[in-house]
Amino acid sequence: MQPKNSVVHLPVYQPGKSVDEVKRELGLDRIIKLASNENPFGSSEHAKQAILNEVNNTSIYPDGAARALTDAVAAHLSVEHNQLIFGAGSDEVILMICRAYLIPGDEIVIADQTFPQYKHNAEIEGAVTVEIPLKEGVHDLEAMLAAVNERTKIVWICNPNNPTGTIVSAEELEQFVAQVPANVMVVLDEAYCEYVTDPSFRDGLDLVRRYPNVVSLRTFSKIYGLASLRIGYGVGHADVIRTINQVREPFNTTRFAQAAALAAVQDQGFIEDCRQKNAAGIQYVEQQFARMNLESFPAHGNFIMVDVGFSAIEVFNALLRRGVIARAGHHKYPNHLRITIGSQEENEAMIQALEEALAEIKVTS
Repeated sequence: MQPKNSVVHLPVYQPGKSVDEVKRELGLDRIIKLASNENPFGSSEHAKQAILNEVNNTSIYPDGAARALTDAVAAHLSVEHNQLIFGAGSDEVILMICRAYLIPGDEIVIADQTFPQYKHNAEIEGAVTVEIPLKEGVHDLEAMLAAVNERTKIVWICNPNNPTGTIVSAEELEQFVAQVPANVMVVLDEAYCEYVTDPSFRDGLDLVRRYPNVVSLRTFSKIYGLASLRIGYGVGHADVIRTINQVREPFNTTRFAQAAALAAVQDQGFIEDCRQKNAAGIQYVEQQFARMNLESFPAHGNFIMVDVGFSAIEVFNALLRRGVIARAGHHKYPNHLRITIGSQEENEAMIQALEEALAEIKVTS
């Protein structure tokens, strides 16, 4: 059997190593996983209870329209119900946008080091990806705007950017969106926006309200701590959301995910607590990196990208032997590791392991 030509060359997504996998491979009892930007503080107790409450409904299909969750999120964000679409993580919303809008020969514009699923899903649809180099780790909006032409369908901006953790300011984003042609969609992937404390940052909802071609993506996988349930959403103009809904699979989010997300969005006290703890964690890790003479990008999500001065793969393996899982393999930044901000205990253990790993490599290099 012959697959479609646009698929045969695509890489298979490689998730970070799991805790159990590392324990088996290295015979370790304690593993600190700082590779997948998960919330080290878990999820709201209300969300956990909501999951338990759904157990007796396991045999019943979920609400395909996610009405109760839509009500809660619409109220929380002050948007209309018909401006929301839910998916199995924001990843699925990315897939649906590409399925709904891209045809062979179309172009998308992205940063050259950003979330890979934009390019992956565009290529499945036969679209061409135009990659613009980051400028000191930040989206180069001027160059991205210059790359827009009559074939461009979508511009993707990850804000904060994964993996660098950098942000585009509200002023820069406003100027950019105002200049993008109205027939070109601008997707703001804001998976980590709830973590940002920098006053120059503003989420994209105001732009969504004023520009029909702007879509914001959010997730419950990060600060809400519901990664295993796979639920995220998009916010956009009603006409755009209707088009995306036309390619959505029925029952694409589960009862458990909808119930937990509904309870989680109503517990903003938990979110604020996580935001404050994460900010304190960033401050601690940045101070330690400065002490170690390691340069890192400004961190605005729940992770930090640091130049370790050697092959990131080599340092990754040295950390792994010490029970710490980080993330390497960023093709434009071969000496950088992306490290999730953990609990204070995890952050301290990571710093100790990193110092030991770098000392070991210096001796052998």
